[in-house]
Amino acid sequence: MTNNPDAVIIGAGHNSLACACHLAARGWKVAIYEQASEPGGAVKTGEYTVPGFRHDWAAMNLSLFAGSAFHSQHAAELSKHGLAFAPTANPFASVFPDGRWLGISNDATLTTARVRGFSEADAATWTKLTKDFPRDVEPILGVLDAAMNLRAISSLGWRMWRKEGGGSALDLARFMMMSPRAWLDQTFESDHVKATLAAWGMHLDFAPDVAGGAVFPYLEAMAGQAFGMVLGQGGAATMTKAMVRMIESRGGAVHCNQTVTGIKQAAGRAFGIILEDGTVVEAEKAVIANVSPAALGKLTGGTNNSRYDTALEKFQYAPGTMMIHLAMDALPNWSAPELKRFAYVHMAPSLDQMARTYAQAKGGMLPDEPVIVCGQPTVVDPSRAPAGKHVLWLQVRMAPGQIKGDAAGEITATDWAEAAEPFANRALDILERYAPGTRKHILGQHIVTPAMLEADNPNLIGGDQVCGSHHLHQHFMNRPVRGYADGTTPIKNLYHTGAAVWPGGGTGAGPGTLLAKKLVGN
Repeated sequence: MTNNPDAVIIGAGHNSLACACHLAARGWKVAIYEQASEPGGAVKTGEYTVPGFRHDWAAMNLSLFAGSAFHSQHAAELSKHGLAFAPTANPFASVFPDGRWLGISNDATLTTARVRGFSEADAATWTKLTKDFPRDVEPILGVLDAAMNLRAISSLGWRMWRKEGGGSALDLARFMMMSPRAWLDQTFESDHVKATLAAWGMHLDFAPDVAGGAVFPYLEAMAGQAFGMVLGQGGAATMTKAMVRMIESRGGAVHCNQTVTGIKQAAGRAFGIILEDGTVVEAEKAVIANVSPAALGKLTGGTNNSRYDTALEKFQYAPGTMMIHLAMDALPNWSAPELKRFAYVHMAPSLDQMARTYAQAKGGMLPDEPVIVCGQPTVVDPSRAPAGKHVLWLQVRMAPGQIKGDAAGEITATDWAEAAEPFANRALDILERYAPGTRKHILGQHIVTPAMLEADNPNLIGGDQVCGSHHLHQHFMNRPVRGYADGTTPIKNLYHTGAAVWPGGGTGAGPGTLLAKKLVGN
């Protein structure tokens, strides 16, 4: 009998925490080691500008977590440990240079009327999509929630074939391989409607012309209308804190300020981790690494499986993101007052602009007109700021991890320490165009560059918030390596989790949950 934990986990991101919670609930003793000073990875909240103003560091939208299999199974216990949501019926909108706007609300009649303002034909299409959504989304979620192995996919495909027929199954496969532009062009006629939906592809590295991206604009639009959006009460960290408390209440531990420098292994089997001070922490059943593929290769020193090791080394990352946190004494003065009711407002005026921005960032250039995602969390949850005040959460998409130049020819700096302020000003200039006078309401500002995101969380390589591109060549059964999308590795008892593993990025905790269920059998 030893005092070793059953599972030792590297990294305290939300996938690690979800995995540990599920294992602990099944009687496993778990220990997590995190290099940062607090758990959560990209899901944390702090007063980054002015005291009393609480900002979400990176992730803000907790809808995927609220609707996840993990939350469904552990909701009561998480609630007991403080998890609280702040729902909104007005999830997102887009505003356009011509002063028009389109918002998706949790009211099909209202949303359809807004779409009708752009196109009668699109309103009819929207009505049909709304009607068919409960039926059409089921097989899509079946794929996205499935364990990505041959047995699970074969079983899912057979069930779908029997229920819907071969044609429907093939239509689904075709849809899931389409680019956002291909699907939007075949579905809608209004450029405004297309741009409103396409903006969601940019959240997950799917520019308009990238194959495999159509599903995300579709899901965000239809699910946003059907269910609204969920933020964390008091900040996204509510989910992180609740999971940590659940782990601790079941005898587990989360150790911060602990850098792991290696994975201890012998005879092709992992049995522990090595900390920076040389301490070895052994595990009885599993060593779980929530790290980037590149970092996993360094921690193991190689697995003697050249195909696997090469795939980890060559794994490709998405462009980065800049975050701008603002403490405000008022909301932006949008061209339409109704926009003050939405959790997100996108400034992404056209598919062509989004495609150009993405190409520029992929080429190492600071985009001349980045996509701006303006989060207005205090519209949903006033507790995040003093009475009558607000916080804004600006995502600037896309941004290169390594700067090679400026597409506008205005910024000469090629390191983020010097380029941060002028590039942030470019983003704020765009916000000012859509909401004149916003700058005069800023009480405090904190810029987080792609380099800062990676320094805070090494999984966010180059500021990539989804830990690796979701393009088809490294998604589904290829995420992160063909044959290892279920979290296994060539080393026995060593497992991989996090956004780099199927089903990928987002706050749904899918990778951690699927791995935990694999380890305990349910």
